Amino acid sequence: MSNVLRFSDVDYVRDGRPILSGIDWEVDSDQRWVILGPNGAGKTTMLRLATANDYPTTGQVTVLDSTLGKVDIFELRNRIGFASSATARRIPANETVRDVVLTAAYSVEGRWNEEYDSLDERQAERILAEWDLVDFADHRFGTLSDGERKRAMIARAVMTDPELLLLDEPSASLDLGARERLLQLLSGYAQSPYSPAMIMVTHHVEEIPPGFTHVLLLRDGRVQAAGPIDETLTADALGATFGMEFEVTQRNGRYSAVAHA
Repeated sequence: MSNVLRFSDVDYVRDGRPILSGIDWEVDSDQRWVILGPNGAGKTTMLRLATANDYPTTGQVTVLDSTLGKVDIFELRNRIGFASSATARRIPANETVRDVVLTAAYSVEGRWNEEYDSLDERQAERILAEWDLVDFADHRFGTLSDGERKRAMIARAVMTDPELLLLDEPSASLDLGARERLLQLLSGYAQSPYSPAMIMVTHHVEEIPPGFTHVLLLRDGRVQAAGPIDETLTADALGATFGMEFEVTQRNGRYSAVAHA
């Protein structure tokens, strides 16, 4: 076990407005974290810092033993997997799903004249199978359903065997069947001892896959609570985070939260 991410007294201010304040947080290599919080809480900013796509205003962010501002971020980003709706929008609509995954080996979006060796090709085929995409491998990315597209982006994110995997609302906008299929796959991946540290942002406790071990609750740019999920995801903590009273239940590793009438 090793530390893969550390926020040390991090503030983030833009246009004079504090987005994050006094964030202290550590992620170890064997942990799977969920970040929960209302809109505007700072969740996306946390991911931008963790993916080395931005810098704190004050404090220190250390990713994979590299401190932001003191490292070649392009080399660092090659060790981080990231999937979001924003990254999906950069993929050419006519790209095949197989090439969406394969081109991650060169960190390019859209296949041109690169040559891939047999190891890359076998890796891509294995990952397509793991994320239930074999039947869609030759389909164009632009023709996929939302659920298929989300799985393709996660498959692309894990193609390079990252040391840290970050997922920004992976099940947002999905219908019930597509959401449940994705959560099954994420749960299996999270529980594998060979998977990297994971951080997933979501708005809903119902979208936390079994196998995720820790939760960070964020409100107005400040940490309300953080720790092992079975100890931290409580009615009181959710109430403090979202500003209303909840009843929280857990069954077979899945959580749900309902507001008190």
